[in-house]
Amino acid sequence: MDLTGRRALITGGAGHIGYAAAEALTELGARVALLDLNEAACETRAAELNRGRAGSALPVVCNLADEQETRAAVREAIAALGGLDILAHSAAFVGTTRLAGWAVPFEQQSVEAWDAGIRVNLTSAFVLAQEARAALASSRSGSIILVSSIYGHVGSDMSLYEGTQMSRVVAYSASKGGLHQLMRHLATLFAPKIRVNVISPGGIARGQAEPFRSRYEARTPLKRMGTEEDLKGAFAYLASDLSSYVTGHDLLVDGGWTAW
Repeated sequence: MDLTGRRALITGGAGHIGYAAAEALTELGARVALLDLNEAACETRAAELNRGRAGSALPVVCNLADEQETRAAVREAIAALGGLDILAHSAAFVGTTRLAGWAVPFEQQSVEAWDAGIRVNLTSAFVLAQEARAALASSRSGSIILVSSIYGHVGSDMSLYEGTQMSRVVAYSASKGGLHQLMRHLATLFAPKIRVNVISPGGIARGQAEPFRSRYEARTPLKRMGTEEDLKGAFAYLASDLSSYVTGHDLLVDGGWTAW
């Protein structure tokens, strides 16, 4: 598997999943633009990748809630990279995002938080794909990878959360479900020049409190939570020619969670 010469734009590039995607692609020879709201973290992550291979990463600061800023960031990345072959969208408001009316009990979740989450998690994916389409179509290997979740497939098992301070955010699940239908629409619309697929991770271990973690692991066929490392192969596969006949596909990386 070789991505030498390929150019990728990764949203949420300073975050856990986005950085795992960047590592996977740069390890295979690609150059990446890391797009993130956090300027300092974005620059730090790019520097880390460049220590591994000089010139492999550049930071692009962007607020995905702002349409014009997002479009400008895509154009900036394409100009800096000299084109675009891969677009990976992993940025999202998640359960730990600190936003009033977001990660709170259902009756306290606000319309304002819902709108903000949908804007970043789903609407920005539409904007990114629209703005990047021409550059991706000019590539002989155009690939869009959208990061969804098992909660874009199934409802939350609320028994896992009993006795914890963790909340299930309805806008998160709705936005991730929306990514699946966006992927299907774009896969048919952008074919044959651009492939469009989704990765749906299961729960990723990030120090979640007991008893959530033990309950989650007991319910998972592979008996553990996932790691960012588990996702790197999925990104590499969907970005490379190994998946040249794969589009409109949802790749579940969930330890069997949705197989029950």
